[in-house]
Amino acid sequence: MKVFITGATGYIGGSIAARLVAEGHGVSGLVRTPDRAKALEARGIAPVLGDLADTTLVARAAAEADAVINTANSDNRPVVDAMLAALRGTGKTFLQSSGTSIVADLADGEREGPVYEESTPVHPLPMRAGRVALNDAVLAAAADGIRSLVVCPSLIYGDGTGLHRDSIQVPWLIALARQHRVGCHVGAGRNIWSNVHIDDLVDLYVVALDRAPPGAFYYAENGENAMRDAAAAVSRMLGYGGATRAMTVEEAVAVWGEGPARYTMGSNSRVKAVRARAELGWKPHRPSLIDEIERGCYRQ
Repeated sequence: MKVFITGATGYIGGSIAARLVAEGHGVSGLVRTPDRAKALEARGIAPVLGDLADTTLVARAAAEADAVINTANSDNRPVVDAMLAALRGTGKTFLQSSGTSIVADLADGEREGPVYEESTPVHPLPMRAGRVALNDAVLAAAADGIRSLVVCPSLIYGDGTGLHRDSIQVPWLIALARQHRVGCHVGAGRNIWSNVHIDDLVDLYVVALDRAPPGAFYYAENGENAMRDAAAAVSRMLGYGGATRAMTVEEAVAVWGEGPARYTMGSNSRVKAVRARAELGWKPHRPSLIDEIERGCYRQ
């Protein structure tokens, strides 16, 4: 199969690309610079030199592939619309990457909110309303002769296998703990995020690419943890004894910015990947978030 990936130099897209190349698929990837293009070529990925602003280029690359996986930007409506238009009526696959911040709240470190399954209605906060609308548009494209799918990962951790090997949130926690010599969390740190290992997430993309039905939406998770517990694991891993420090919302905003501090590090985002397990037989089995922090790739 010929697969075109946007975000092929990133954490998610690069890991997916590496797996697909290893399995014998022909993979092309959007890349912005000649140097990165050479790096992709060295990994067996055909570079498409350009960026998301060139929707004509991206649409053409999508049309030339058997399947498209968009991991570059979960909120870029113009580029998704362009690729869907190029695929209309072909029966080809378009797989959109979303993220479970669509169910996040503004709990500021407290435990609130329900656990969402794929069938649970989502009423997002304003910052994520556009992403939910984009997800809906992708799923609706199944009526236009496209095998359109959405995978919605929770907090991702572990060592990526592409050019960019690091996730976002865990390295943030580690960097801040090194600075303060203690694991830090927003407020009481009682807020909970579901999470998934990058290798288990790649498994889900591959199996969805292989046999998911048109119009399918899947959460991706293999457990959940309070942010205080993640911060404590970071503290133990760094030799600080498992102690943690509560940051005020204002302190967190100063470190990460208001969106990341309140919508991610201080929010709840709890999901269950019921459909992926039942429909696709997806069986995540890699180390848990706490185990990976304390005994895995972050011990460097």
